[in-house]
Amino acid sequence: MLSNALIMLAIIFAVNVVYVSLMTIRMILTLKGRKYIAAFVSVFEITVYIVGLGLVLDNLNEIQNLLAYALGFGTGLIIGSIIEEKLALGYITVNVVSTNPDLEFTRRIREKGYGVTSWSSYGMDGDRLSISILTPRKYELRLYELIQEIDPKAFIISYEPKRIHGGFWVKQVRRGKLMTPKKKAAAEAAKKQETLIKDDSN
Repeated sequence: MLSNALIMLAIIFAVNVVYVSLMTIRMILTLKGRKYIAAFVSVFEITVYIVGLGLVLDNLNEIQNLLAYALGFGTGLIIGSIIEEKLALGYITVNVVSTNPDLEFTRRIREKGYGVTSWSSYGMDGDRLSISILTPRKYELRLYELIQEIDPKAFIISYEPKRIHGGFWVKQVRRGKLMTPKKKAAAEAAKKQETLIKDDSN
């Protein structure tokens, strides 16, 4: 009897963890504009939800089932958020203010393949370099490391843009990935080789 009760608790908990994880992912996909993928995920989400809810409603007199359902809900939210962080969907705009007004800062970031716009600004203690950078979220941490490497005292603030349209950012960043130094070198070598072949043929 006790064994059956524990199995029931485990099933209710697991079902609700899966349901809430799917719900969290579906909501994030919807907010990111991935409506078709979100609709596909929702099919599984509602199926799991009905199964889990049915198990609880059939045993409302068992308080432990309700507790397992509630704990599964909370755990599912945490797991769903972790999954979303791993997927790293969408883009991040990072604004940087550096005490060093040297444009070398901008050049080094642009060399890594990021979309960069910079301008001179003025702070309480003098001239500043302000930079706006667009990056896919999966490269966000790499960008922060690069900024800290160039200027450990740089002021950084980031936010998620709701709409991106036009300009270098869309053409370059939306290609799906930023090149690592090795890939960039290989691409430049291939481009040079292609140019040499064209010159020889002419």
